[in-house]
Amino acid sequence: MQGFGNRSLFAGITLAVVLVIAGCSAPRGPAPVEDRGTMTRAPGATTPGGPPITTDASGKPLPGIENYGKPGYYAVRPGDSIRRIGSETGQRWQDIVRWNNLDNPDLIEVGQVLRVIPPTGGSTAVATAPSTSAPAAPTEATTKAVAPQASVTPAVPASGASGTTKPPVTASPSGPSSSGDDDLGWIWPASGSLIAGFDEAKNKGYDISGKAGDPVLAAADGRVVYAGAGLRGYGNLIILKHNNTYLTAYAHNQTLLVKEDQSVQKGQKIAEMGNSDADRVKLHFEIRRQGKPVDPSRYLPNR
Repeated sequence: MQGFGNRSLFAGITLAVVLVIAGCSAPRGPAPVEDRGTMTRAPGATTPGGPPITTDASGKPLPGIENYGKPGYYAVRPGDSIRRIGSETGQRWQDIVRWNNLDNPDLIEVGQVLRVIPPTGGSTAVATAPSTSAPAAPTEATTKAVAPQASVTPAVPASGASGTTKPPVTASPSGPSSSGDDDLGWIWPASGSLIAGFDEAKNKGYDISGKAGDPVLAAADGRVVYAGAGLRGYGNLIILKHNNTYLTAYAHNQTLLVKEDQSVQKGQKIAEMGNSDADRVKLHFEIRRQGKPVDPSRYLPNR
């Protein structure tokens, strides 16, 4: 009888242990993760039946949100940096920092709206001068196209004039002609053979073969708006701005020979070919019209 009682007690203890182990090993849902993002949706996103979300997680309005959707402004996306935004919009990143009064250019928020064209007006601007900006084609990275700004010469009182001033000079209503912007006299940026052509879905430009150290040439006159290795997939990269319409990009270089904000001439050696962030030595060359990659065969001469 005593042996039976001991066995019953042992069986009860064993059952309790099994139940505890089973409870500990039962599948559970994922642990909650704290969302430290600056917003739950991108600007313009809506909740079902609700207004667009324009605040961060704490309810504070996103910086610059009042300019969202306006031409000449850019909404920051995940993975963006000031340098990337500058290269996409054809502006010096230092200018974007200055135009937006950024204390720390490395601290920008997803959803923050930045000015990416020079501010217009000012204390010397003429109120009667009409704006001549025209909508540009949309780019891959901007929420609205960046409109090129025509220069406006303010009216200034004539020196020594007796109570009279010169009439204000206004910008031409037509703005810069596209034909003038297109007339750049393009040349090939490298002498190697073409190993990969333009494909809008797979290859945004031309891949040109060569040997390490071969010269990389500016395809047209322009100004360096980016020189560095901060854009993933491009290696050592140079971006030239030729006018308000066209940019060119030169990727995977071994050595960069120019600096940002430097003016270059067509045919000038700007880099040496290499294989930075690439599987072989080559030059990846892009032509961008209003920020959008276009087929270089439409611009480069036959050879």
